[in-house]
Amino acid sequence: MKFIHEHRDQFAVALLLRVLNIGASTYYAWVKQVERPCDRDVVDLGLISNIHEIWETSGHTYGADRVHRQLRRDGIRVDRNRVERLMAEQGWQVAFLRRGWRGGSTRQDPRPTPAPDLVNRQFTADGSSRLWVADATRIPCGEVVFWLAAVRDVFSRRIVGWKTSDRCDTDLILAALEYGIQSRDVRDAS
Repeated sequence: MKFIHEHRDQFAVALLLRVLNIGASTYYAWVKQVERPCDRDVVDLGLISNIHEIWETSGHTYGADRVHRQLRRDGIRVDRNRVERLMAEQGWQVAFLRRGWRGGSTRQDPRPTPAPDLVNRQFTADGSSRLWVADATRIPCGEVVFWLAAVRDVFSRRIVGWKTSDRCDTDLILAALEYGIQSRDVRDAS
């Protein structure tokens, strides 16, 4: 229909309809709908502007679910499927999939040699600074990703050392451990 409408000045509409095998009533009904849209189409135009504002504000990270929730919080009652349809028609989609990054961030050694379990899975301690555990967490922040490594004292359950970096490597974990050693002033027991 758009093709016929765009080329109606160059060719006769009747000729284009005959060549494309489209009924005249179909074309003129489409023209009437474009000139005078129904109430639902007018409401959709308003929704599109609201959806675009929410989507832009989120940095293109909100999908239909989150946009729908934000519209509800703003007092706009609309069906989630309608939000999804309008976003799909405009080609708006999220910047990354939530599940997408979880699978590929770690490269495992094909022939692993496991580290020895020095505590035999007993995560209890008699006193402070006797047993520490460490973990690294991936934190997506807009276009970049940060890694947070934290060292926790098992006895007090407090974070004794932490470090952030854009890479998760041995240096990150060791820097968090060194920070914990300095903050607790731990000396070699032997």
